[in-house]
Amino acid sequence: MSKAESLRELLVEGEELTIVCHNNPDPDCLASAIALGRVAAAAGIDERRILYSGSVSHQQNRAFVNLLDVDLQPFDAEHVRDRPGESLLAFVDHSVPGENNEVPEGTHVDVVIDHHPAEGIEARFVDHREAVGATATILTEYVLELEVSLDATLATALLFAIRRETLGFLRGATRAEYEAAGALHDHADRDLLRRLSTPSVSGATVDAIADAIDNRSVRSSVLISHVGRTSERDAIPQAADYLATLEGVETAVVFGIVGDAIQLSGRSTDSRVHVGEVLREAFGDVGSAGGHREMAGGEISLGIFADAATEGTDLVDIVERVVTTRLAEALNLAEEEGRADEAAPAEES
Repeated sequence: MSKAESLRELLVEGEELTIVCHNNPDPDCLASAIALGRVAAAAGIDERRILYSGSVSHQQNRAFVNLLDVDLQPFDAEHVRDRPGESLLAFVDHSVPGENNEVPEGTHVDVVIDHHPAEGIEARFVDHREAVGATATILTEYVLELEVSLDATLATALLFAIRRETLGFLRGATRAEYEAAGALHDHADRDLLRRLSTPSVSGATVDAIADAIDNRSVRSSVLISHVGRTSERDAIPQAADYLATLEGVETAVVFGIVGDAIQLSGRSTDSRVHVGEVLREAFGDVGSAGGHREMAGGEISLGIFADAATEGTDLVDIVERVVTTRLAEALNLAEEEGRADEAAPAEES
């Protein structure tokens, strides 16, 4: 029995389905949730809901929700606690309760569909494929195999998500992404795809990216920068995307203070660097961090800096110093610079 058929067998047992997105959901997560909802509807589940935590602040994410009329509801723990047997709980684009979501640790999950690195996944149905470039690719396979109606809205959502997650098929794309895109292409709304790809950008986002440019520091082929404080959480990964394209830069990490937490975003094209492991090693003991070899993120509560902040000190300066030091250690920058110094020829006297 295929994965798609196994999923359908599980869904026909249910009467309602709660799909939980990860914190601050992106198009890959949102499109996957929409598609899973359609698969569930085809299996006979009439009551379906999509829950999210955090915010939908990136301009492309806001455009995605608005233009595709995605019915999102703020996370409510009542929907995941003490559920009757016919009420199913699903995760898309994440996999473990309490990690990048507000679901209490130890909660029973029925369905997990994800492509991010993770350990300890437990659910009645699991399709965890780290090798594919997008969770939306997996859901596209289900939609096609189960012959779920593929209208323009669903096709556009899935195609845009695959393109966005792989940066236009340039990051982490596999044959599966191209095959899924080929199947979706004729059903998608081209004008809607264009509008989703070119949303307006807020002034605060531009300011944050400008701060990241000004604050950048490059050692070897590694760039580290920060945006200070910002209300635009999604400006941080946008800044990382942009700074990673600078000549000579193979790894870029950008961080900033958003509300009561430090947000981090990393990008790398260096085959020697797994940026997800770098962030996990640097900050796993004080927050949540991790991701793929080429793309990763993290979040650290500002509470850990409470003792360090004294009267007359600037919290941004403290955060910059501590975060940069941890990153340098995880990336072995001091060792690389030391080896470079040893290899350099001595100056003639």
